[in-house]
Amino acid sequence: MTKVKKLGALIPALTLAFGLAACSGGGGNGNSGSPSASTAPSTDAGGSSASASASPSASTAIDTSKFVKISYVILGDKPKNGQFEKVMAEVNKLMKEKINAELEWKWVEWADWQTKYNLLLASGDPVDLITIGTDWLDTWGNAQRGAFMNLDDLLPKYAPITWNSIPQENWDQSKYKGKIVLIPEDAYTQWVNHGFFYRGDWAKEAGITEPIKDWDGIEKYLQYIKDNKPDVVPWDVNPSDSTFGGWVNSYTQELELPISTGWLPVFTAKSSDDPYTIVSPIFDDDSLLNYATKMKSWADKGFWREDVLNFKGDTRTELKGGLTGMDQHHTQTFGGLRVEMDRNQPGSELQMYPFARTSGNLLELSITHGGTSVGAHSKNPERALMAYDLIRNDEQIYRLLNYGIEGVQYEIKDGKRVLPANYDQDKDSFYSDFWGGRNDKLEIPSDTVWDQLPTTLYAEYDKIKKPYPYGQFVFDKTPVDAELTAISQVTGEMGPAIAFGKAGDPAKAVEAFKAKLKAAGYDKVKAELQKQMDAYKQQMQG
Repeated sequence: MTKVKKLGALIPALTLAFGLAACSGGGGNGNSGSPSASTAPSTDAGGSSASASASPSASTAIDTSKFVKISYVILGDKPKNGQFEKVMAEVNKLMKEKINAELEWKWVEWADWQTKYNLLLASGDPVDLITIGTDWLDTWGNAQRGAFMNLDDLLPKYAPITWNSIPQENWDQSKYKGKIVLIPEDAYTQWVNHGFFYRGDWAKEAGITEPIKDWDGIEKYLQYIKDNKPDVVPWDVNPSDSTFGGWVNSYTQELELPISTGWLPVFTAKSSDDPYTIVSPIFDDDSLLNYATKMKSWADKGFWREDVLNFKGDTRTELKGGLTGMDQHHTQTFGGLRVEMDRNQPGSELQMYPFARTSGNLLELSITHGGTSVGAHSKNPERALMAYDLIRNDEQIYRLLNYGIEGVQYEIKDGKRVLPANYDQDKDSFYSDFWGGRNDKLEIPSDTVWDQLPTTLYAEYDKIKKPYPYGQFVFDKTPVDAELTAISQVTGEMGPAIAFGKAGDPAKAVEAFKAKLKAAGYDKVKAELQKQMDAYKQQMQG
């Protein structure tokens, strides 16, 4: 997971907790978060600079006489306070003026988001712009299924600012079978490596005076809460919160691969020194057994509620209310949550234990962790790209979509975004969940993000980060599609019970899990994955 992405320099960080479900965020005035949550580089490759008047149609003879509506598939729960509609009305005044179009958000809400997203793309509906993420939204799988339009001939004419600002090596990582099928969010700085969030004040009470460095330290913290705070659930957690990838990250040098096996990772690569050898943290070492044993002990100690597998509560709100002692998500989320906790729980001094701290195993983020594609059945791909060029590069539209209306959602003081004096969270809050092309050149620093991130976690990450090796690896799952589907079903059916200590004896549960994976086609998938990784190695080294 990663920190700063410099265009053409870093291939940013990994979605770290192998199988820790989707995540993004951190750029706006708030966002709808991710399945496990209630919840950034300058372009040094040359090209046009962003400006408030940027307009793709300004210097080209493009016919925009026909008014069109452009849809944009967005991940998140649709806001309900009316502010989103007010902001979009302002955005669409500019869209109408500049390209004679109207922008419409098509929300894919978090409840069962993976299924909804993939079904939408498979439906053949004529959607225009689509949020993508190669390491959490099965982008290459959807490309393989023909969900996206080839953009090579369209981008230079209809999105010239974006086209000229992205270096060729980044476009190369945006291709499927030699054709550009996505626009990478490569001009935005973020670290999305995962870890546990814990209260610094309660840790001190527990005798923990240094940053927690492993899961045993987390256990000591949780045990203190269990023993001393009877009205607090030590770690109130939802069953969608998969942390096995975090364990693998903490206690091995294995790397997450850009393929999905459902609820938890079944396949990994051996290490940064040997990124082309496929292994499994389930079959090739004792990672799953050790994890299952630890989680069974945590369950037996009462660190989470007894009905955890059925719990659907808002655990982040509970943390902010002092009702639970721990949360889990990525560094971008932590940066905002630290400020909220300082306000809601004064003196709590929220801390983060990044899973990579134990092992030093930290990859930079893929530049295609976020981005945008055009739907294969779009009726207006040209205008869609013109709209995207404005969203990503026009200062006025960018600020509206990412921050809302100045004076209502934010004010700028001393170069930072601050909340207006009369701001009401329920009435005035706004988010758009735009994660498909944020741009550091147009970002305004916020006082809602912890200002010590650069000197603490970011500095720590900079010392251990390693290049992301899979930017151009596209797994063709056609030969093993049925087996991958079956494997994902097994991980979804059996993984949560193992992860939360509800599967009985850990050793027996892991053996049963392995047997089911074998029956689902584990060996065939591993062999195919290794075959394609060997070809990728030859491509990269030849």
